[in-house]
Amino acid sequence: MKGCRVIVISAAVFLLAAFCFLMVRLAYPRPYREEVQASGLSPSLVYAVIKAESGFREDAVSRAGAVGLMQVKPSTAEFICTKRGVAFDASRLCEGRYNVTVGCMYLAYLLERFPQTETALAAYNAGEGTVRRWLQDGEVSSDGNTLDTIPYAETSSYVKKVLKFRKNYHFFYG
Repeated sequence: MKGCRVIVISAAVFLLAAFCFLMVRLAYPRPYREEVQASGLSPSLVYAVIKAESGFREDAVSRAGAVGLMQVKPSTAEFICTKRGVAFDASRLCEGRYNVTVGCMYLAYLLERFPQTETALAAYNAGEGTVRRWLQDGEVSSDGNTLDTIPYAETSSYVKKVLKFRKNYHFFYG
């Protein structure tokens, strides 16, 4: 009888662990791994941005006209494609692979201009020009390179959310 109880408990623990593993995979998916790896960016950061931006919905469209998984505006996509010497195709912007590739190019561009991840994420959300203005404001940035505070509540919340998701991706997947 004692042996049966051990087997039942072991099976229950195994099923619980498998359920938890499945729930993590559903809550923190990692599609388009090839495109994410090719970007050279931290996969945890890219997936965190996708999760925050669209919740992994390829058909997501914002009020501002940003589209796809990484919520890229067509004008931003055209800008970064031109800058990187890549053909721009507006009709493909809602395709997952293309959107992730373009979104990663733009995120990499922002990380080149704003070496601190938090600042680059603020620029991804509020715009590069907006963040440049903030960095020139002594009440927002004491050194002109670091945001001491983020004036837009939405952008501040966005940055915190992405950083939390990145931490979770790193914890679950290394």
